[in-house]
Amino acid sequence: MNYKRYRRNPVVDYPEREWPNKEIEKAPAWCSVDLRDGNQALIEPMVVEEKIEFFNMLVKLGFKEIEIGFPSASQIEYDFLRQLVDRKMIPDDVTVQVLTQCREHLIKRTFEAIRGVKRAVVHIYNSTSTLQRDVVFGMSRPEIIQIAAEGTKLVKEYAKAFPGKIILEYSPESFTGTELDFALEICTAVQEIWQPTPDNKIIFNLPSTVEMNTPNVYADQIEWMSRHFKDRESIILSVHPHNDRGCGVAASELALLAGADRVEGTLFGNGERTGNVDILTIAYNMFSQGIDPGLAIGNIREIAEVYERCCKLPIPERHPYAGKLVFTAFSGSHQDAINKGVKAMKERGSEIWQVPYLPIDPADIGRMYEPIVRINSQSGKGGVAFIMETYFGFRLPKGMHKEFADVVQVITEKQGEVGPEQIMSEFRSCYLNRKEPYHFRRSRMEEISAAEGDYNTRVTVEYTYEGEARSFSSTGNGPIDAVKHGLSQETGLDLRVLDYNEHALQEGSTAQAAAYIHLMDSKTGKTTFGVGVSSNITRASFRAMFSALNRLL
Repeated sequence: MNYKRYRRNPVVDYPEREWPNKEIEKAPAWCSVDLRDGNQALIEPMVVEEKIEFFNMLVKLGFKEIEIGFPSASQIEYDFLRQLVDRKMIPDDVTVQVLTQCREHLIKRTFEAIRGVKRAVVHIYNSTSTLQRDVVFGMSRPEIIQIAAEGTKLVKEYAKAFPGKIILEYSPESFTGTELDFALEICTAVQEIWQPTPDNKIIFNLPSTVEMNTPNVYADQIEWMSRHFKDRESIILSVHPHNDRGCGVAASELALLAGADRVEGTLFGNGERTGNVDILTIAYNMFSQGIDPGLAIGNIREIAEVYERCCKLPIPERHPYAGKLVFTAFSGSHQDAINKGVKAMKERGSEIWQVPYLPIDPADIGRMYEPIVRINSQSGKGGVAFIMETYFGFRLPKGMHKEFADVVQVITEKQGEVGPEQIMSEFRSCYLNRKEPYHFRRSRMEEISAAEGDYNTRVTVEYTYEGEARSFSSTGNGPIDAVKHGLSQETGLDLRVLDYNEHALQEGSTAQAAAYIHLMDSKTGKTTFGVGVSSNITRASFRAMFSALNRLL
């Protein structure tokens, strides 16, 4: 771990920050870049018909701004845009966004691609970071500004002859690696050429092209820019976070606190490297706080189905909100808390959702909560114990949780997930029906006088050994101790009872009891549990003793 090869990225000296004291109160303007950033990151990019299906879904979800590609650089993206126009598939209230570099032939081709579009965002960019200026372009600050200025002038010139509405978006690409004063300088140069007004705003998109620092630093950068822009009312401040450090959602949410008006991202976070920011996660986060996300995302299963088919990428099972397992409890303690929370809500008639471990009602987004604890090879011992208690009434001693969970894990490692009935079947096989080679048959007990007025218990036990009838009589300070002494004599083992537990399995006159014995062979140090069930608690404990003995052997 040669960490000395790396150095910290600079933070912002900005003590006057105000964003930590703010809260998100409304949804931003959303712009989906699935058909551009998301598509270019696919192993197998979408074909035109898949793009059309995806576009239609984005419209259905309520996206009013959709970046549809880089038509000047790709024939398939050019053809896709023309299909949308020629087939009149762009609703009047939806603005399509097209990306282009600040080069004249690319800008010209872009305007050819959007002919017939009523309203479009033309998104130009050039990289401004200290590192890229040095190692990629070998250019000075003024030279980098000149690229952005020339691009803006070209867009403005072509926009004059365009019959529809053109909105300019400019991105100082690699903003997070750009000095703030330079980012402001280059945006101001673009602003002065474009001359936006409060009625005809410009979009300044400040991307975390590569996530380089903690989310609070990005928030400082956004707030600093927001407060230093001139004519802020003429600017839509947009963010475009990536997820290199795994903090894309956090960075976006803090950026909204810091003054961002708009978020560019993708469904489920698909994008280059570790991905773009996941718009759906941010939207559902808002929903969980009682804020209208401004998107029709009430059925995440339908969204996921189209996404996985078009993108040919699976959604991870633990993905926030959409993952197959996010509303399933493997932990017994979680399951218990969820059930109690749902019960409390019903009893109180509460309209406010408050259930432990479930930040939202799964039904509100087209999901359902699985009321069954699911057990697999990674499940904790608490999950198996919960199954045994909830479904079958066996309250396993805490020390027994791991022993039986290890038994179940052997099965799950071979076949995957197991259900409650199979777990109970294994419990019977391992404990309740473990009757060989020693099988308890019947017993008699009597109290006998001991020293100083105490009493001992004498037991006579009839049993079979490998089918052969046998018996023994022994004494102890109680029934269990007496049987332990007798079995030690019969087997030659040095048996020791480490723990004993019992409980009723059901109520009423026909109730049965369960007994648990934790037994050790002192000579070898080997320990195990045994379980017995009977309507008589003493008989149940004897059965548990024999069960444990057979497991030791």
